[in-house]
Amino acid sequence: MTAPAHRPAGDETSEAPQETRNAARGGVAVLGAKVFFIATGLLQQALLPRAVGLADYGALSRVLAVSNVFNNVVVASSTQGVSRAVAAAGANPLETLRATLRIHAGVALAAGLLLGLSAPFVAHFEHAPEVLAPLLVMTGVLVVYGVYAPLVGYLNGRGLFSRQAALDVVAATLRTTLILTLGTLFTRRGGALAHALGTSPGVLGATVGMVVAAVGVILVALRWTGTGSASHGVGSEGVPRLRVYLALLWPVMLAQLFTNGLMQADILVLGRYLSLAAPATGAQSANEWVAVYRACQLFAFLPYQMLFSVSQILFPMVARARVEDGDARVAELVRRGCRIGAIVCGMLVVVVLVLPGSLINFAYGGEVAFRGAETLRILALGQAAFAMLGLATTILVSLGRARDAMKVTLSALCLLGAACVVMIPRATFGAGQLHATALATTTALVLALALGVQRVRRVAGAFVPWRTALRVAACVACAFVLGGVMPRVSELLTPVAAGAVVLAYLVILFVTGELSKSDVALVTSVIARRTKR
Repeated sequence: MTAPAHRPAGDETSEAPQETRNAARGGVAVLGAKVFFIATGLLQQALLPRAVGLADYGALSRVLAVSNVFNNVVVASSTQGVSRAVAAAGANPLETLRATLRIHAGVALAAGLLLGLSAPFVAHFEHAPEVLAPLLVMTGVLVVYGVYAPLVGYLNGRGLFSRQAALDVVAATLRTTLILTLGTLFTRRGGALAHALGTSPGVLGATVGMVVAAVGVILVALRWTGTGSASHGVGSEGVPRLRVYLALLWPVMLAQLFTNGLMQADILVLGRYLSLAAPATGAQSANEWVAVYRACQLFAFLPYQMLFSVSQILFPMVARARVEDGDARVAELVRRGCRIGAIVCGMLVVVVLVLPGSLINFAYGGEVAFRGAETLRILALGQAAFAMLGLATTILVSLGRARDAMKVTLSALCLLGAACVVMIPRATFGAGQLHATALATTTALVLALALGVQRVRRVAGAFVPWRTALRVAACVACAFVLGGVMPRVSELLTPVAAGAVVLAYLVILFVTGELSKSDVALVTSVIARRTKR
């Protein structure tokens, strides 16, 4: 029996439903894996410019801005689609895995072909012929991950969050190791091959490393999950039919397409106008400024990456509650999940806002920090809005309102594209264009978040509690002001300073009543149970 929504917070530890407790334990595992993923990603991005050079790192960022749109659409929609199908499969999860895996293998091949065909047009639009060959290499990553993602969705739908988290760790480790290793190797020994293909050796080596890493992680996943089993018949209970499944899948894919377009459209448009406005140094100078903006994106995206873990746990719970428990339980789950999401998002954003130059310097060095610190302060606000928008659209999708999510993200993408096209060409080459891009992105994403919140409240009856929103927003505003006068600290002191900012943020929330002893007790009990297992 579900506890009433007005139950005192202090009773949550002892009276929470077993489903919520299991999800919380799984959430710790997935969150831990996400922290590892982010840490290895930071290491990877910090070392790549040193391994392949700043210009090649910028060129690689252009490649990933396109390929990641395709890749993330396929991966996210496959994970969500298979998770939902498996969760509803009853006694036939393995049959459902086999049926959906066949569908997604076809989707992966089609997506890989589309990326390959679009590569020449992207290179022409960007005025960057050096990205053509690496984009063609990335079709291999797309196809492999298109088959890997349904296996992750199967684990998620079965509630095997610990196994899912382990795969995330394996994937992050392989990807980081092989990108750096092959990127360095090609930079030193692959010049002739890269020249023959019309690209740079560092970019080529890094993309080849991604393909090898993708093959490695799918072999591990297949060993853990298998490929399912054949259906016992056309009418097997819970096994989705092709037409019905595709009808549910395509709105999710479109919503993901627009969401990931929001993540990458700014750097694509920026790259085009940097190339058009570049001085005599041409491609190298443009790619270096793209690299600086990519460094800003790396830290600005941190809230979104962390909130993705929250959405992975919240998604199946909300979908199940909608069927089994009704609107009141849905509103309760949405309210709790969004409250946690807002607190986590705020915690990361205040660190970035207070220490923009220090964070970039820690990962990329003083020159990149000097070029990008002010851009990061602006962009961090926009990507915080994007992180919460991602949580909002996930809730809409989990409640069967994928078309609503698609409309919100399409509106945001149109706003962002229009703002960038208007503002970037008017700015001066380099830092001016980076500032204009960040401002255009932030404006569009804040407006989109307002649309998303309005829609979620109408559909689910809840979002972030207004007291939580005000407290977190006040902390973010103070951090933005402080970041404008905060001096850059050394690489050695940056982690200490970041920890101090986090501690101050949590103390403020505790003093203002947002965090309570019951919150600490709940988290401590979940971690304690996790440690004993």
